[in-house]
Amino acid sequence: MKTFVIGIGGVTNGGKTTLAKNLQKHLPNCSIISQDDFFKPESEIDTDENGFLQYDVLEALNMEKMMSAVSCWMENPGHSAGPVALESAQGVPILIIEGFLLFNYRPLDTIWNRSYFLTIPYEECKRRRSTRVYEPPDPPGYFDGHVWPMYLKHRQEMNTITWEIVYLDGTRSEEDLFSQVYEDVKQELEKQNGL
Repeated sequence: MKTFVIGIGGVTNGGKTTLAKNLQKHLPNCSIISQDDFFKPESEIDTDENGFLQYDVLEALNMEKMMSAVSCWMENPGHSAGPVALESAQGVPILIIEGFLLFNYRPLDTIWNRSYFLTIPYEECKRRRSTRVYEPPDPPGYFDGHVWPMYLKHRQEMNTITWEIVYLDGTRSEEDLFSQVYEDVKQELEKQNGL
């Protein structure tokens, strides 16, 4: 069975989940797997020399469990209650995988039909992060001492990627981002279905 898998990666608080949920509302037969659902328990998270819990690394995630969820979906693509839209592609099950380290995890490299990466500047990212509540809470200095440096490191690693990633400006409005990605996905689905 044909499937269509979308990766939405990007910086913390860049709008990945919001974009994924907006797409799911408008795409038929669409499911979401969120990388955030696969964090290991706090007791299994390493601490660096500054005492910061190392959440912004692949080792903080149970990626095997996430891959298992992706494999289960691929074996039996779910049909969620999406709208009757994109008539030409209605029969193609769509999976959106969203997360901050998707494109740094090599076992996912061959799965993508379309890849998007949300970016926002340092100041905006820090501002957005400060408005969110995390468990455990971010300690003072965590953003500058761990979160942002890890983002820059992982973003640099992505320079070796050989497939196309569409970079998105996460400071644009929710509606603009949705429209851009929705139209792009619609075109890609039509190409896949030979329309």
